[in-house]
Amino acid sequence: SPKSMTDPPQKPLITKTQSVAKSRLFTIEQVDLTFSNGQKRIYERMKPNNRKAVMIIPVLGDDLLLIEEYAVAIEEYELGFPKGAVEPGEEIFAAANRELMEEIGYGANKLTLLTQLSTMPSYFANRIAIVLAEDLYPKKLEGDEPETLTLVKWPMAKMMELLDQACFHETRNVSSLFLAREHFLKHDMLPK
Repeated sequence: SPKSMTDPPQKPLITKTQSVAKSRLFTIEQVDLTFSNGQKRIYERMKPNNRKAVMIIPVLGDDLLLIEEYAVAIEEYELGFPKGAVEPGEEIFAAANRELMEEIGYGANKLTLLTQLSTMPSYFANRIAIVLAEDLYPKKLEGDEPETLTLVKWPMAKMMELLDQACFHETRNVSSLFLAREHFLKHDMLPK
C-alpha cells in the first residue's frame, strides 16, 4: 500500500562529502550516500550556500510586465519575469522591490508572497520566492545588467498565451505564470 507523507522514508546516510570542482560562482561537491536498503551511490551537487532568490510578477493595470534577458546557457534571449538574488541580510520583499526598480524601473506598494520553489533539488539546495507585485510606481535604480533589458507588457486576459511563445519556456517563469493565474482567479482579478 502507498505510504502517506506523514510517514516519510528514512533519509540516506551521507558518508562523505568533498569538493571536486570550483569556479568563481559554484562549488561542486561529491556526496557519498548509503540508502536504508544498503545501496550505495555517489552523487554530485552544487554546494549548498543558503543564498535565496526572488522572481517577481509585476502587474500594471491590466498587464503583466516581463523582460527579455539574455540566457547564456541556452545562448538565446528569454522572455520572463524580473528576478535576482536576495542579498545577505536583505528581506525577500525588499529584494523584490529592488530588483523591480533595477530591471523594469518600477517599485511596488503591494507585494504578496505566492510561494517558494526549489529548482532541480537533486543538484541545487537554493529556493526562489515567487512574489506578486501590485500598485506599481515609477522608480529606477542602477542594476548590474550588462545591457538594457527590454520591457514587455502582456495583457493579463491573455496571460496563458505566453505558453505559446517560443522564448517563454524557463521552468520558474512557467510555474510563476500558473501560480499567478490561480491567485488572480481566487481573488477575481482577471480582466473580462
